[in-house]
Amino acid sequence: MSVNNTPRVASLLPAGTDSVVTGPQVDVRGPRFVAWVTTAVLIVTLLVSTVSVPAAAVVLGVQTVVFAVGAALGPRRHPYGRVFAVLIAPRLGPVTEREPVAPLKFAQLVGFVFAAVGTAGFALGVPLVGLIATGFALFAAFLNAAFGICLGCQIYPLVARFRRVPA
Repeated sequence: MSVNNTPRVASLLPAGTDSVVTGPQVDVRGPRFVAWVTTAVLIVTLLVSTVSVPAAAVVLGVQTVVFAVGAALGPRRHPYGRVFAVLIAPRLGPVTEREPVAPLKFAQLVGFVFAAVGTAGFALGVPLVGLIATGFALFAAFLNAAFGICLGCQIYPLVARFRRVPA
């Protein structure tokens, strides 16, 4: 925390930078909850694919829409984020750590891309593509859920710098 109690997000800033992150922020526990639910949905997708590839396309298609909502509207309007806000957050202690919204939206966009490729693979009868894309999304979701490592959030500063948009 800085002197004025504004959280610092050093992991998202370039090395040697001691800047305060500005913009909307959310409780870090929300995205972790979202990642656990996403992990479960992606595991279900992989399990369902062993029985019915079209059904796996439907399950992953729904998750693709969820990723799209998160990417477009942010974590506060994300379907799983709303569940966290209504059912989980009121039962937790006060927020002690926050993280910026922009990297989370970018991470949802990355998830959307992998889920869309996976959905297309399953739907077009190329289950190997669906399995690989789902596996990549599952790896990223589990890494965030279990260890708090958001791959999309780590990539975001590089993309923001490339786009000449402040991170």
